[in-house]
Amino acid sequence: MNNNPLSELTPDFFLQTFILELMHASEQQGQKHCEQLIEHIAKTAGCFFEETYRENTHKNEQLDNESYTELILGIKNNIGGKFSLVSSNQDCITVTNSRCPFGEQVTNFPELCRMTSSVFGGIAARNFGYAKVDIKKSIARKDGKCDVCIYTNPQAAKGQRGMEYTDTTPVKEINDTRELQCRIETSMQRLWQKQNKKISEKHQPPAIIAKSPMMQKILQSIEVIAPTLATVLIQGQTGAGKELIARAIHAMSDRSHKPFIAINCGAIPESLIESSLFGHEKGAFTGAIEVHQGYFERAEGGTLFLDEVDSLSPAAQTRLLRVIQEGELERVGGKQTLAVDVRIISATNQNLEDLVKQDRFRNDLYYRINVVRLSIPPLAERPEDLPYLVHLIIQRLNKRYNKQVESVSREVMKKIRGYHWPGNVRELENILERNILFVSGKEMTELDLEFPAKTKSMGEWKDEKEHALTKIEKSFLETALKQHYGNVKRVSENMGITSRAVYSKLKKHKINLADFRVS
Repeated sequence: MNNNPLSELTPDFFLQTFILELMHASEQQGQKHCEQLIEHIAKTAGCFFEETYRENTHKNEQLDNESYTELILGIKNNIGGKFSLVSSNQDCITVTNSRCPFGEQVTNFPELCRMTSSVFGGIAARNFGYAKVDIKKSIARKDGKCDVCIYTNPQAAKGQRGMEYTDTTPVKEINDTRELQCRIETSMQRLWQKQNKKISEKHQPPAIIAKSPMMQKILQSIEVIAPTLATVLIQGQTGAGKELIARAIHAMSDRSHKPFIAINCGAIPESLIESSLFGHEKGAFTGAIEVHQGYFERAEGGTLFLDEVDSLSPAAQTRLLRVIQEGELERVGGKQTLAVDVRIISATNQNLEDLVKQDRFRNDLYYRINVVRLSIPPLAERPEDLPYLVHLIIQRLNKRYNKQVESVSREVMKKIRGYHWPGNVRELENILERNILFVSGKEMTELDLEFPAKTKSMGEWKDEKEHALTKIEKSFLETALKQHYGNVKRVSENMGITSRAVYSKLKKHKINLADFRVS
């Protein structure tokens, strides 16, 4: 005997209860609020169902009558209805139903029929340009069944009852975004294949997931700015995909046939950054045994991506400003001026405005690199992208590790959706890679993901990191000043930075140089 009091409650019952209670609560706010809620749910749900159907069937074109019928019947039957097709032609599609997805209590909320009408009509209008939905019979009106006619021809709909829907939220918008994403990815993959002539099956070309509204706006911006010469500043948290966006801009530009060179400025020692970027002449410094072409010269005609641009030394910032303003540079230790034609895309996970205020980043350089700014949202603000990212990452991991994982369980996806992902897409990739190694079947049913009781925000982590680094830097600088009795030149040599940088750090830490000099 089953003693579980909830054992007989079906998913349909829970759906019905939820919708009906939602409608009841909405009614308390007034009829207008209730109607707005119905329309909003119907519009959002209709777009979601259509998008999901297209993803599953790989249909990008406008739906025909057969596909549209399959979609609307599937929607209702999958949530507890009993719909079937009565007739279909180029002018009208008629369906019938003997069981309401909202249950028998729908008689208390006949306005819920409007939700069905809006879902059916909205999808039809997006695909056929026009729709009129006439609910001739309705269980909500105690007719015993529902008969619904969807007219797709304005002439055939004349004189018929029902709500009209026009192409106010056209499928064109959905297709435009999909086609734009396809164009960008095709351009990126073409470059990737050109640069990786020996393609391994375990290495996949770049792809951008942009189901969330914010990421779709990023795609639209890429198409606008890519053909221009404007410098671009990409801001976003670590692991959010800044380099991927930079590569997309290059791929969509007229420079796509020229080099794309990505540099992590924070990974290059301060003493080598100028030589790395701008090159050096033979004998410019100890160890410079030959002429060295910097990244700017190697990126001639193409795009140079400067990640962590905020970590550039003051001297490198000055040289970079000249390249942007004048289109020319001099190698370290050189006297010859070289003309360069390079588009610069910069990226940072810091707030450059704050660094400018702290005199840690040149104000004039900031405005030069910030002609166009793109802000990449953190993964926590892109929940619509999560399932698609998971699917893409698993496909790639399958090829890398010879796995056959097709999906993740509902419990795993719930965990993924509930996590805050401070490391963004990069962290998601690492977590899935770690867990897929232990999957033997076709579904990932477990996910090793810790949920701390209280997780610090990215801002809090950055503040703590910045405070710790500042404290260490100040202590090291004071020790060097004591050791060399306030001699800035010797301190600069000891720290491997320029004298100007030492003075900048003295100002930053509010250190009085006179306190360390011998009188």
